[in-house]
Amino acid sequence: MKSLLHLSASELKALNTIAVFLALDDFSGNIPQTIEADMIILAGHAVLPNIEGAIQLAKSRNLPLVITGGIGHSTHFLREVIAKHPDYHHMSTRDKSEAEIISDLAIQFFELEKDQILLETQSTNCGQNALFTRDMLNQLHRMPHNVILIQDPTMQRRTDATFRHVWQNQNNKVRFWNWPVLTPQLKQEGDKIAFTDNRIGLWPVDRFISLLTGEIPRLRDNEQGYGPRGLNFIAHVTIPDEIENAYQRLVAQDSSLSSYLTRISAG
Repeated sequence: MKSLLHLSASELKALNTIAVFLALDDFSGNIPQTIEADMIILAGHAVLPNIEGAIQLAKSRNLPLVITGGIGHSTHFLREVIAKHPDYHHMSTRDKSEAEIISDLAIQFFELEKDQILLETQSTNCGQNALFTRDMLNQLHRMPHNVILIQDPTMQRRTDATFRHVWQNQNNKVRFWNWPVLTPQLKQEGDKIAFTDNRIGLWPVDRFISLLTGEIPRLRDNEQGYGPRGLNFIAHVTIPDEIENAYQRLVAQDSSLSSYLTRISAG
């Protein structure tokens, strides 16, 4: 959970500012108990406290839990974090999709009923999460009206924009309510960076920083970004000046994070 890196106060603030922006939260940090949701959609990833929160919410609200995720870029990390967990390490994850692993976790450790879970096991990216889930629910005649959408907090805003984009032509309009379960924040501990939240199963700090900084270029609505004026993978996302300024501070040549980001992205 710690990384050998020293950041200036402004750089640390910039990372934490971006983290809050990406972890789109329609409930201001509260557990979504009041809205009349009829389904939870959980996109597969490898942040265990987030996954556990989604399962607990499905159990407490008695809501159908749709888990979407095949074998993709997060699968290795999910298997690894399960293998290291003091309670979950006996679970079999070999050759299983993210959705299947998370379903096993929900049934074995949280006693969620099997018939409460729907699995989409073929998607390998965020766009396919949205597309394949939509198609599955249409085929099952179980298209919802109000969905609580849960994803890795670093990808919550992009996932919302992706689902809204892919589902925009549904005959019945679907409202997505975003709950990232947690909003990660970093702190400096001597020459190390650590999370302020020390729960088991968070990202390795290196991976978290890489995911965090990689999201801003993707969210931009320009020729290089994922928005309608670029690759057209997602709905338009407005990136406030505060977030763009924070990002530019992190990738500036004089930033102590700039060369570090280059190093970890290279391998």
